[in-house]
Amino acid sequence: MPRQTKPLTDTECKQAKPGEKDRKLFDGGGLYLLVKANGSRLWRLKYVRPNGKEGLMSLGAYPEISLAGARAKRDQARSMLAQGHDPQEDRARAKEAAAVAASNSFESVARVWFEKFMGGKSESHRERTLNRLETDIFPWLGKRPVSDIRPQEILACLHRIEARGAIETAHRVRWSCSKVFRFAIACGIAETDPADLLKEALTRPDPKSFATITDPVKVGTLMNALDSLEASLIVRCAARLAPLVFVRPGELRQAEWSEIDLEKAEWRIPAHKMKSRAVHIVPLSRQAIAILEEIRPLTGNSDGRYVFPGERTRERPMSENTVNAALRRLGYSKEEFTGHGFRKTASTLLNESQCWHRDAIERQLAHGERDEIRAAYNYAEHLPERIQMMQWWADYLDKLKSGADVFSISPRAA
Repeated sequence: MPRQTKPLTDTECKQAKPGEKDRKLFDGGGLYLLVKANGSRLWRLKYVRPNGKEGLMSLGAYPEISLAGARAKRDQARSMLAQGHDPQEDRARAKEAAAVAASNSFESVARVWFEKFMGGKSESHRERTLNRLETDIFPWLGKRPVSDIRPQEILACLHRIEARGAIETAHRVRWSCSKVFRFAIACGIAETDPADLLKEALTRPDPKSFATITDPVKVGTLMNALDSLEASLIVRCAARLAPLVFVRPGELRQAEWSEIDLEKAEWRIPAHKMKSRAVHIVPLSRQAIAILEEIRPLTGNSDGRYVFPGERTRERPMSENTVNAALRRLGYSKEEFTGHGFRKTASTLLNESQCWHRDAIERQLAHGERDEIRAAYNYAEHLPERIQMMQWWADYLDKLKSGADVFSISPRAA
């Protein structure tokens, strides 16, 4: 059937009858009435998106939307296109804002913000952010309208966090709350960001916020304590591997067998798990491989994903605080040492050894590259030296366990 050349009339719309197949009655400018075989009559607008791709937009059903009403919607959409806007995307944003406004409690707005803006972050970062909101904010402010919350109420929640000694966490939670309020402002359901006013009201984090041990004798004592840890094999292996690889705690607990090549003696952490958003190579010493071989029969079978799965389910990695809890059982308080402290220990002693190039140490620590593009290509930088360094480090820790506290001479230094 040839396409119509004249605009539709009200009579044609009223008299449009269903047939065996769906058919289209064209009005012009991309607007047409879709007459379906089941009898429904639906307005559709075919158009070209700003990116050059074809778009199809629903404008409602006839006769609820009249011919004149459909034309008005078409003209409005074409006006938006002329300004470089995609009418469907604008409609989706309007619906989202309306949905948020319909349920404008702080928790509902926060969850919409989280799904919309945290999707590209690493799994560990997403988990920490949501857990902190669920633990420290939602129980007190979650059901309150986002526009009614005052700075003093947020500060009370943040002071509770500070009271347990988590100064850095308090600052991070304030940041997350501020992002939620800014999202609410963009959606038209709040006018101010009360969390932004609290920047100077919190205790400043100690620059040495991650407690650590750098005295060689005390490091040796710690290494012996880790060997004697009374815990499950999974926890024992994680705690003993941590000082050998000195990755961030989240990277350690989320290690997957698919990332580890024992034959190449290499662990490649994918970019989405890294703070720097770049692939990170961890050369594995003989001691690290021995630990992984020890746990592989338990967690590395055909259906095993995580090297260190959680106690309740193998589908998730171990808890965020597992290694810290193990350190507490060994008698190390949070003021003395934390799981993150292994990184500072390695950084300090490797630099003090004067055996290794500083850039090799920094690359192995995966300290954030200011230029993200450069970071994405430089993950293998200084790799030959890093391979030697990681084996030297493992051997050095063994010597400290045996009571030695002097630095060996590396091949590089020699």
